Amino acid sequence: MTLQTTDQLQAFKQLVRKIKSYHEAIGLLHWDMRTGAPRKGTEIRSETVGVLTAEAFRLEVSNEMEQLLEYLTQPDVLKSLSDDDRRQVENSKKDYDLNQSVPAEKIQEYSVLSAKAQTYWEEAKHNSDFPGFEPYLSQIVALKKEFIDYWGVKDTRYDTLLDMYEPDMTVQKLDKVFDRVKTRLVPLLEKIQASPNKPDNSFMKQLFSEDQQEKFGLFVLEQMGYDFDAGRLDESVHPFATGLNPGDVRITTHYLQDDVTSAIFSSLHEGGHALYEQNIDPKLAGTLLAQGTSMGIHESQSRLWENMIGRSRPFWERYYGDLQKHFPEQLKDVEVEQFYRAVNRVENSLIRIEADELTYNLHIIIRYEIEKMLFNEGLDVKKLPEVWNAKYQEYLGITPPNDGLGVLQDVHWSGGDFGYFASYSLGNMYAAQILVTLRKEMPEFDTYIAKGNLLPIKEWLSDKIYRYGKSRTPSELILAVTGEDLNPDYLCDYLENKYNEIYNLSL
Repeated sequence: MTLQTTDQLQAFKQLVRKIKSYHEAIGLLHWDMRTGAPRKGTEIRSETVGVLTAEAFRLEVSNEMEQLLEYLTQPDVLKSLSDDDRRQVENSKKDYDLNQSVPAEKIQEYSVLSAKAQTYWEEAKHNSDFPGFEPYLSQIVALKKEFIDYWGVKDTRYDTLLDMYEPDMTVQKLDKVFDRVKTRLVPLLEKIQASPNKPDNSFMKQLFSEDQQEKFGLFVLEQMGYDFDAGRLDESVHPFATGLNPGDVRITTHYLQDDVTSAIFSSLHEGGHALYEQNIDPKLAGTLLAQGTSMGIHESQSRLWENMIGRSRPFWERYYGDLQKHFPEQLKDVEVEQFYRAVNRVENSLIRIEADELTYNLHIIIRYEIEKMLFNEGLDVKKLPEVWNAKYQEYLGITPPNDGLGVLQDVHWSGGDFGYFASYSLGNMYAAQILVTLRKEMPEFDTYIAKGNLLPIKEWLSDKIYRYGKSRTPSELILAVTGEDLNPDYLCDYLENKYNEIYNLSL
């Protein structure tokens, strides 16, 4: 590497670190707004978020960045860089090319709007007030459509948004994947609905102390290897994880007094996200690679810990006794097998984050189809409740009694995260595929879980996935870990095997 290249690369890294510093501050402000910041400060805090976001954006598309990338992307120069530096330069170039035509003023306008909208969404959800929230959502959708024009339309307008969360994912690919999943899972769901062997979960409809729920959640997070010196657990309306840097990865959950499992599984879910971010190789800290490689891979880790470990029989054989100690009266007459079958009961439900593993994918397909309608077919935002309710009736046979339990249940659209939802089902598919390899390479997998020895699993995932951050693409990563590209059949196999056993479908 020449001296000039060394100097240019150092200048590039310094600029990137400055941009990352802005984003860490913005992330901290967002976390504060979601976890109890004074309501009256929303307007000014949102303006602050907008200013900082616009400043970071100006640096990302600045003349300095343009000149550095122009030099560093010369074929001979790029070839002389290390793998990590090359990937960071390539990622930055992709972002620059995408955003260089977007006015910074638009970014600021959008950032202020979405920051306000997320706060007003909380109120609208609580009051089931879609008409009150609709003006904010309509503005967000309108701005998102403007951004698509700036970014450039791929095969479809919605493809442009999908690529933001899962690089190279398209409507054409997703339609095929979802069709394969529906072909196998809908008949399975019909068999389950016809089965007389339904788990009894009536015991869950009791009151469970939020304080005891929190204590159990903290215990489980510690067991799975979440580092509390590099994070914390708080409560929010909608659970989330935010990685400010590998040494500060915060998570939230939400407690329901009449459902002890909701906070347990949301804590496991967000804990899975956090383990990914906390265990990225320290050498990547402060770079563009110190983050998950895609939301699909990120969700694979949250869904793996939440469901494939957290809803497994070995997990509850080990941890049910601890849960009983926190709720001795409510669970004194409930055996572990009954509890295991109850937390895996399949039933059509309204709320995505509380859905079982099987019908969960239908919740995602509903959102995916609605988002396609918004951006590819011109669906009016005002008609969202009507379309939402119709699709819930079509796919799940139920209709939300109000918008708080329907179209307003998720935070994502208030933050403009269109194109994100498909990542959840992709995460399920990646997770099932990774699980097959994990079991092959770790025959003691179930034994470790049954003994409460979860750290070897965390270490395996850290070695195979977490440490790489964004230095590998999703397709490179899944190929390296499993030896093949994404294959949705693994998810279908996993669900068929699990529910055939729970519901005795072979009888």
